[in-house]
Amino acid sequence: MKLRTRSLYLLAAATAVSIALAGCAPKSAPRITVKTAPAREDRIVRTVEFSGVLVPNRTVNVFSKIAGQATSVTTDVGGKVRAGQLLVQIDTKELNAQLAVAEASASGVSDQAGSVKTSLETARLTLLLAQRSYDRTKTLLDTKVVTQSQLDDAQTKLDLAKAAYDTASHQYQTVSGSGLAQAQAQVNLIKVQISNSTITSPINGIVTNRNINPGEITSVSAPLFTVSDLATLKLQGNVSQDDVVRLAVGGTVKVIVDALSTRTYTGRIEQVGPIAAATGQYFPVVVSLRNDGRLFAGMTAKASQEWTSGQGIVVPLSAVTDPRDGAASVFIISDGRAHRRDVTLGPRNDTEVQVLSGLASGEMVATSSVSSLLDGVEVAQ
Repeated sequence: MKLRTRSLYLLAAATAVSIALAGCAPKSAPRITVKTAPAREDRIVRTVEFSGVLVPNRTVNVFSKIAGQATSVTTDVGGKVRAGQLLVQIDTKELNAQLAVAEASASGVSDQAGSVKTSLETARLTLLLAQRSYDRTKTLLDTKVVTQSQLDDAQTKLDLAKAAYDTASHQYQTVSGSGLAQAQAQVNLIKVQISNSTITSPINGIVTNRNINPGEITSVSAPLFTVSDLATLKLQGNVSQDDVVRLAVGGTVKVIVDALSTRTYTGRIEQVGPIAAATGQYFPVVVSLRNDGRLFAGMTAKASQEWTSGQGIVVPLSAVTDPRDGAASVFIISDGRAHRRDVTLGPRNDTEVQVLSGLASGEMVATSSVSSLLDGVEVAQ
């Protein structure tokens, strides 16, 4: 009995030791399962996209330079007009009367200038004769043929002739100069006002607004018409700072108008804004496209352009940790373990990124569970 009890005690003790040793035995860490992809030589193809609203290439408000009664209005909203085409004719009866008066006044001044010129020529001849008489009398005085009194008389006549000539010369300069110029300027001013009574379109386009009717008085402060050039439309949008560097003025883009989604238009980049828009790190871009007659200002559209990088090492974007951080890294998978590798990133698209340094073609990189990996950890594929 005692032997049996002792055996039971020894068996219990052995079992306890076995359990304790089992609890102290090291456990093997579970391996992380990852998917992999090879780093390869390739190019990044990126699609730069932006959307916006189609607007007229050019819009002009047409003002009147003079106030007057509109005798005729030749077009309405929606009408097609050409540059130089008559839009509004303002009554000129009063201006024509003013022009007749001004021309008559200018003609009178011109006639007066002719009369004064004749007087000036007469004064010039009188002065010439007086000068000769004085010179001859002075010579005869030296030979005692004439008296001093006669010389004084000749001097007086010469002085009077000079004064008359100066007066006639001044009068001619006044009449033929400033006087005639003022009269002619008044004529020209009225002619300009008459020419301003004919209001024409400054551009080819379509009338999009009209604020005048026949019989109404034109205003010089409010536009009579608005004319828009719809032969060419512009798409205005914004692109990110990553994409703006890939666009250049003169480049072409593919444009799809939402209302005409089955058609594709070719647009030309007209402007790439050098200053970010108010929305942040986005830059304005303007694209022009020819209107085939189906497009209307206000339609929404999307522009896109494919950009291709140079040849380089390309990996899936999912392989990169902190892809926007300057200290990005990937995990190289070799010998059943993950090895962290710092890399320098280049261009990217929605699925792939080009690695500028830190990685060689053919190396296998982890593309899943990247956030769970540590340097040197065992992995399963």
